[in-house]
Amino acid sequence: MHVRAKKHLGQHFLRDLDAARRIAEGITKHRGCCDVLEVGPGTGALTRPLLNRGDLDVRAVELDNESVAYLTSQGVLAEENVFGVDLLKWDPDEAFPEGAPFIVAGNFPYNISSQILFRVLDWRDRVPECVGMFQKEVAERVAEGPGSKTYGILSVLLQSYYDIEYLFTVHEQAFDPPPKVKSGVIHLVRNDITELPHGITFAHFRRVVKAAFGQRRKTLRNSIKSGGFDATRIPERFQAQRAEQLSVAEFHELAAALLD
Repeated sequence: MHVRAKKHLGQHFLRDLDAARRIAEGITKHRGCCDVLEVGPGTGALTRPLLNRGDLDVRAVELDNESVAYLTSQGVLAEENVFGVDLLKWDPDEAFPEGAPFIVAGNFPYNISSQILFRVLDWRDRVPECVGMFQKEVAERVAEGPGSKTYGILSVLLQSYYDIEYLFTVHEQAFDPPPKVKSGVIHLVRNDITELPHGITFAHFRRVVKAAFGQRRKTLRNSIKSGGFDATRIPERFQAQRAEQLSVAEFHELAAALLD
């Protein structure tokens, strides 16, 4: 049975079996978690090495009906372990009841890769670990530290809750069809933060970070003001800096200063 890659779903099927094996081996079962949610398994290039480890219980979310039919008809996954739904609208309790934790893994569809990471953030109290393939630019942005032009909103939000490591680069010819850009694999491991410091909520923190990077060429005095905050409350040492210069801890401090 042949499965055709669909451009509107951002599908690029992984052909490099060694890359798939390395992604699967990247999972460390942080906090003892053995349940894995694979996002966009396609024809199972990553699913097989995940299962071959023998110590993981794998379920998958796949929007493409043709891929779902392939995975189940070829015996890669049982029907009850494949959910033919849109991850961005899906409740993980369908696969992992009662708030059970799960690892997120995948060769993620390029067209929703950032949205997948925002879902990981939404599920941060349930997802102890994430290993996956993204466009290289996205992977680098997520793992980057302050002082870089690629450091941005996702970098700060994710690094507040996860320790992030860039694992390796995958070239275009490893996929069918080949994408126009290289890919990068990153590993996210949940840290010990349960609540953000200084009494700040995630919603407030996200709003501050988005405002700061909304006009990243401007100083924080101007970008924060444009975001609807009182710029006079910005700590003096931050006012002439740009968003990309602040560490995650300094963003926490900035957000606390802007609390109502």
